[in-house]
Order: sequence, then C-alpha cells, then structure tokens
Amino acid sequence: MAESGGVREVKSAARTVELLEILGTSDGPLTLRRLADRMEVPRSSLYALLQTLVGRGWVRTDTTGSLYTIGIRALLAGTGYIDADPRLALVSPHLDTLAEKLGETLHVARLDGADVVYLATRESRHYLRPFSRVGRRLPAHSTSLGKALLAERTDAEVDALLPDPLPALTDATITDRAALFAELAAIRARGYATDDGENVVGLRCVGLALRYDRPAIDAVSCSIPSARCSPEVQDAVTDALARAREAIEAAGSTAFGPLTRM
Repeated sequence: MAESGGVREVKSAARTVELLEILGTSDGPLTLRRLADRMEVPRSSLYALLQTLVGRGWVRTDTTGSLYTIGIRALLAGTGYIDADPRLALVSPHLDTLAEKLGETLHVARLDGADVVYLATRESRHYLRPFSRVGRRLPAHSTSLGKALLAERTDAEVDALLPDPLPALTDATITDRAALFAELAAIRARGYATDDGENVVGLRCVGLALRYDRPAIDAVSCSIPSARCSPEVQDAVTDALARAREAIEAAGSTAFGPLTRM
C-alpha cells in the first residue's frame, strides 16, 4: 500500500479518488464493466461505491442505471478551487484587459505532472470554435503554455517529468526528446513559447510563464488562427503578453512575498 509522508494510504479513499478522476477525464459515459476493468477491482464492490457517490451527487447515472458520468458535486468542488485560488484572482483582471485589447482567445493554465490544466479562459471576439475549456488537461509538451513552463525547468527535470514516448496530438507535435530539449533551449533564450498546430491544427499560440512562483507553475497564452497570425500580429500579441506578465509578477511579489520554489 502506498505511503505519503509516512502515513499509510487509505484504500477506500484512494479508490474513490481514482474513480472520480477516471470519470472526470472520460470523453463520455462509462459502464460498470469498463470502470471495473480499468480500475482492476470487483464489479460488486465498485457498484456499491458508485451507488454511494450517485446518492451524494458526485457521480451521475442514466435512466437505465448502466452508464456513469461525473456528477454536479465535482463541478462545485472545481469551482471552489478556482474561486479560492489567490493567483487566479490576481491574474483575472489582467486577462480581462488583454481580452479587450487583443480580441483573441486567452488562457491561463497550471502545470500538473506532465500536463497542463486550464484554469481560466477568455474567448475571442471573433467567431472561433472553442478548443479549450476550464478543467481541460493537455500534455504540456504539445502546448505553448506547457512548453513555457517546461522551459523553466532543467532538461533533467523535464525528462523525469514527461512520459516516454511523448504522445502526439497532431502531426506537428514534437515527440522526439532531443527536438523538445532544443525547443526548450530556444524558449529560454527568447523568453516565450509558441506552438503552431502542435495541439490543434490551424491554431497558433504564444505562451509565457508567470514567475510569481519558482519554478513557475502557471502560464498565460493567446491563441490565433494560423491564417491570420502574421508575424506582425504575433509580435503584437507577444508584446502585450509580456507587458501583462510584468504587471502580474510585480503584483504577485507584493501579494505572495518572496518567490518560492513549489
């Protein structure tokens, strides 16, 4: 049984969390059999757990009682996380200002293991299919947000953090480790990250790490359709993001005290 800080893991609690994480990241409803197979637990014990969570609103089932999805209580818990986060409260007004100035889609995401999780979004004033949502998880190496945060770490730290092999979201995703390390070195030199169709075909993004923590765990990005992302547009977006980052980090040093290593 796994231990954390010398305390033995509570098996029932770990199983509950694993179940909620599977349902929370699934693209659609899952059957009891599918869940039991993924978790490698008996269907009888998992069924009892599911019914308990259904009764408390953490899991939702269909009218037949055979398909399961994440419940509304999970949404309330996630909203509580966002509402209580002082860093998001700090970033939010700057994100609003950027959205007004640029008119493009903006994101704030946080590094969580080998992925980034989207915590805030401002949609483009132009019609654009939304490609990201709050709570979405994506491989860090495939996004400008993630690469900006990986570049804040050493190659050894990145190598230990990322899976092998690196998954590809599109044909343009960097999946070769040597190529990724070269890309991270370039990001460190220029101070910002980009992705050009590496996460979504036809979309170009610019991302900058927010260094109110060391190493940075949050980043901000702007997404523009590749068809209208001229060099001039990208330069203007990068400059606006850099100015916003200066203001955010200045406010962060006052709000959070000395920069910390998290």
